[in-house]
Formats: sequence, structure tokens, C-alpha cells
Amino acid sequence: MLETIESEDCTPNHAQAIKMRKFAEEGRLNEDVILSIMQEEKPNQAEQFKMLRERINKYFAPGTPAQKIEDTIIRALELLRQREARQRNDAR
Repeated sequence: MLETIESEDCTPNHAQAIKMRKFAEEGRLNEDVILSIMQEEKPNQAEQFKMLRERINKYFAPGTPAQKIEDTIIRALELLRQREARQRNDAR
């Protein structure tokens, strides 16, 4: 396991340690299993995007929940993509 930790340059989180322990107790823990578990994306490693709330406040009513704001922004971006695709097709 130490070799995998060094080669992957990461340490197991709690959930990964539990998985490895379970495999070890079942006699199924080997290098491939360790590598597979260690290569799983951890929730805190997922790339995130942040934006200052002040930049978008004027577009939303006070007290709008963050999830509603995110959903609205995603929908707006989808509509923008569709519009740009139509414009490209019209230009041809």
C-alpha cells in the first residue's frame, strides 16, 4: 500500500481505508485493488468553480437559494449554447 500511496502521491480518505480493510478481511486485498481504490476521485478533489455573489446579485431576488441560482445559470448557458449554434448554422 505504501508503494501505491507514493506512486499516486495521495493518501486514502476514511471511506477508502474502510474499503481496503474490508477487502483485506476478505483476503482479497492486492496491489490492483489498492490502486483502483486509491485512484477513485475524492469529493474534495472534484474541480469546483466559484464566483463572487456580488457579481450576480442583480440578476436574482434577495434570498434566492444557491441551488436555484446555479440551476438558472446552467439553463442560461444551455440557451446561450443553443443560440450560438443556430447563429453558426444561419451563417452557413
